[in-house]
Amino acid sequence: MTVEPVDPLYADAPTAEIEAAEENTRHDSLDEDNQLKGEFVRRVRAALDAGEVDAVYTLVEPLHPADVADLFEQIDADERPALANAISDLMGGEVFAELNDHVREALVDELSAEDIADIAEEMETDDAVALLEDLEPEEQQAVLAEMEPEERAAIESALAYPEETAGRLMSRDYIAAGEHMTVGELIHYLRDNRDLATEFWEVFIVDARHHPIGTCQLSWILRTDRHVTLSNVMKRDQTLIPVGMDQEEVALRFQKYALISAAVVDESGRLVGQITVDDVVHIIQEEASEDILRLSGAGDGDINEPILMTVRTRLSWLVVNLGTAIIASSVVGLFQGAIARFALLAVLMPIVSGMGGNAGTQTLAVVVRAIATNELTSSNTVRMVLRELRIAMANGLSLGLMIGTGTTLLFGNPHLGAVIGAAMVINNLVAGLAGILVPVTLDRLRIDPAVSSAVFVTTATDVMGFFSFLGLAVLTGLA
Repeated sequence: MTVEPVDPLYADAPTAEIEAAEENTRHDSLDEDNQLKGEFVRRVRAALDAGEVDAVYTLVEPLHPADVADLFEQIDADERPALANAISDLMGGEVFAELNDHVREALVDELSAEDIADIAEEMETDDAVALLEDLEPEEQQAVLAEMEPEERAAIESALAYPEETAGRLMSRDYIAAGEHMTVGELIHYLRDNRDLATEFWEVFIVDARHHPIGTCQLSWILRTDRHVTLSNVMKRDQTLIPVGMDQEEVALRFQKYALISAAVVDESGRLVGQITVDDVVHIIQEEASEDILRLSGAGDGDINEPILMTVRTRLSWLVVNLGTAIIASSVVGLFQGAIARFALLAVLMPIVSGMGGNAGTQTLAVVVRAIATNELTSSNTVRMVLRELRIAMANGLSLGLMIGTGTTLLFGNPHLGAVIGAAMVINNLVAGLAGILVPVTLDRLRIDPAVSSAVFVTTATDVMGFFSFLGLAVLTGLA
């Protein structure tokens, strides 16, 4: 399909008309949820297949960098190099900062060290670090060698910090001023120094040792008399982020104190950077998705992840689950004789283990979230255990009464109804206890509870579900 370029049509148009035309183009490409329309993506792919480079460029140019990144993720992997070549001068730092990790890595592999360096120099320090950190050491050094000394020094400093810490996340573009400076002097300083950060929400006030002692929001600066010193208008209470703090804890600080930006300090307390809320939003989303996917053993859950990597991650957990299933089946094997004498046991026992597994998963999800958000601490663990046990008892009695009554009416056997009802209560208690004790114990042992808890909890509920139901059936003389 041929798409005619629209640029010449607006070559002599006033700026307002050009902007209106671009807005219309954006409207044609995005749906009501602000996602790229399927028809738009098909038009781009058709133009790529036909080799119509100008048409591709015309379609993509009005898009926001985040939408350009989405376009790369929605087309096939073998089409991405052609799209990148067609819109090469649009492929700046803003687009690469928005790209999915796997897509970005594939595109970066096709670029020279000089091209990567040019892109990195357009990006914020934290985004540039994310671009370079996945490269091989020799590739990193080749890219850094192509960069300006100041940019190179900032990125090398960030790469020296461990991954997923504030040092990697922070930006070194911040505004700092001395406490004895007046508001008027600060305004002149901001106007006269063109190399300062262009986007900021507050000015960090520092002492002679460059230690942050307060902050001044821009609104305060604009509304304060020029002769007032910053020490008299600044807010002294502030949240400082240690440079080695884990990014998840950083996100929790921002969430708890409703921060827009925060100063990052090194081991000596010196101001070395800032973290802004736009960076933290990505971290919150990333950490939340990571915990959910780890609970299911699905790996990164990224649809752009290579298939072999996904298979390897999922298969490893499926093998573990196979082992736990064998353990549960061995419990059933202990009661082969009872099952042979009373076949209804085989029909009903999956209900007990299945309901216990669901109850355990519910408790586990609540507890892992509470641990991740620091809501569950050593001071309230006992209260949480007792709370979940009360919930498990209430749910177990309700479910036990329902399944026991239903079994009695269906099979005309009150004895069987009582056994399955009692087993349901027991397994729900086990599920509630395992759902909280397993993740808490793993967390105390410095093991990520989101990764390992599900295996232990489901094993406990399966084993106890079969054992309680079949054991009660034998003990009470049902089988």
